[in-house]
Amino acid sequence: MSRLFFWIIGGLVLGGVIHLIVILTLPNAATHDIWNRLEEAAPLETLVVLDDLAPGEPNPLGLDPELLYAVCRLDLEDGPGIVNGQLPLAFWSVAVFNRQGHVIYSTTNRSGSGALLDMGLFNPAQTRLLAEQRFEIDEGLLIVEAGGNDAAVVVRLAPPHPAMRERYREALAALDCGTIR
Repeated sequence: MSRLFFWIIGGLVLGGVIHLIVILTLPNAATHDIWNRLEEAAPLETLVVLDDLAPGEPNPLGLDPELLYAVCRLDLEDGPGIVNGQLPLAFWSVAVFNRQGHVIYSTTNRSGSGALLDMGLFNPAQTRLLAEQRFEIDEGLLIVEAGGNDAAVVVRLAPPHPAMRERYREALAALDCGTIR
């Protein structure tokens, strides 16, 4: 009887270990995560304004249909990234995501920046050079340190009225996105 008991306990422990290993490694093995979806939607260093969502259409990214979205993916290996431009005075927000899909920085126009978005993204090595004053940057540049070389910037803009959506879409499309070499 005790031998059967040890086999059952051993099987449960082994099954638990296998389940933990699978659960912990599965997210790294996923090929249809948010980063891969962004790679399909937005090429590197190109700002892409996402299309409006029609009612009843699938919404795989979970976007709010009332907002306008622009996405810019950056590879900071060759140099710091910039996202800048003038936005309307309506509510807007900007978020920087790392490769794992975690928000590493987020702000809105209500934080005092008004209508101007002027952001520089730096990897840790570039941030060190920045601290040593080896980079010349403009006054008022919002400095964001990305944990690695891959970053995605998402700008959200809330038009106050549906008739203004096209004008606001053009303002989003006018933003600059790229790396400084």
